[in-house]
Amino acid sequence: MTDAARTHAPVLAVVGRPNVGKSTLVNRILGRREAVVEDVPGVTRDRVAYDAEWNGAAFTVVDTGGWDPGAGGLAERVVRQVELAVAAADAVLLVVDATVGATDTDDAVVRALRRSSKPVVLAANKVDNLRGEVEAASLWSLGLGEPHPVSALHGRGSGDLLDAVLVALPEAPPEVEEAVGPRRVAIVGKPNVGKSSLLNVLAGQERAVVDAVPGTTVDPVDELAELGGRQWRFVDTAGLRRRVKEASGHEYFASLRTQTALERAEVAVVLVDAGSPMTEQDQRLIAMVAEAGRAVVVAFNKWDLVDEDRRYLLDREMERDLLRVQWAPRVNLSALTRWHVDRLLPALDAALAGWQTRVPTGALNTFLGRLVAEHPHPVRARKQAKVLFATQASTAPPTFVLFCSARLEASYLRFVERRLREDFGFVGTPIHLHQRVRDKRRGR
Repeated sequence: MTDAARTHAPVLAVVGRPNVGKSTLVNRILGRREAVVEDVPGVTRDRVAYDAEWNGAAFTVVDTGGWDPGAGGLAERVVRQVELAVAAADAVLLVVDATVGATDTDDAVVRALRRSSKPVVLAANKVDNLRGEVEAASLWSLGLGEPHPVSALHGRGSGDLLDAVLVALPEAPPEVEEAVGPRRVAIVGKPNVGKSSLLNVLAGQERAVVDAVPGTTVDPVDELAELGGRQWRFVDTAGLRRRVKEASGHEYFASLRTQTALERAEVAVVLVDAGSPMTEQDQRLIAMVAEAGRAVVVAFNKWDLVDEDRRYLLDREMERDLLRVQWAPRVNLSALTRWHVDRLLPALDAALAGWQTRVPTGALNTFLGRLVAEHPHPVRARKQAKVLFATQASTAPPTFVLFCSARLEASYLRFVERRLREDFGFVGTPIHLHQRVRDKRRGR
């Protein structure tokens, strides 16, 4: 579905108290495992939107955190996100655990939904057999009409539930094609570096739950924002604290969702805590973005907490740890105080411009001819590799194919890349160089 379709599609908010199976049901509706699921209450904290379709009708599903009207602390901020999701939705799907029955929390949620005046479909989840359907009938007491028995885990009754959802949702308006969609930006970084705070500042609202506890964000949270008179889609991702293969539980699936969000993005803002020494994980994240072929902007957050001594050390760390990505624009900012957040837009524009730069074949080969004449490849075993011809195969990221008489050494390829950047820019983007060695036996 295009961004235009998603903007105009009717919205269904999936709500309920913690651990009733909302995210599992969302995955069942989507027909794929998108929402992070684990048998622990409170895994989902933000409102996370997904594109869905049933019987040819497209709509947006918004997964939410556990709704407990009497909660405090972090849970209270989760509740606020649920309330915002309900306010923005066209209809609500209330999920209740049929094996437990209606609880006081469910009653409180129902009272809040009545105040919203939104159409509500009641899903009696965890109904795996006929006996469960009998137990689900007790949910008539909530006063929301017929409870629809469903097993989010096994899919039982999901078709009938979706039919009821389509009745509650308004029809989508005709799709309007857009010539150019919003630029897609992923915000990545370690836990607790301020990714959600930055998203909230850019969106101009409390879009993501913010807490001092590391790992608050689990699912990628995306939001449309207008910067410089243009639409941008920013995606706040889960903080990656270790390699995916070393993660476990919901942290493992959150890591996979972050990688998927990165693959769908055009440019990534790698957020680094300026007040703490740069770590191996910071460098690994920057390398992961570059290897994925995405444009890169490195943003040093919490700059308001950096004193003169720390700035001196940070300069030394940049020279040492960011040596391989010197081409990435750097921005010093504070998401908390909004200091220099406006400098992010020029850095994003520069990185995207470099990401989409194309060098004409004639100019490229003139450049390479001069380069090879001034700095020929070293002679190895009485043989010298030569670059015969080159072409730029693609942009986003810039990818070049070098036709050579023999394989070039890695150090020489790095030299060619460095000179390409000096002559043609390529700010904020990785460059991919591929070799194609001439086959002398076939005369090629």
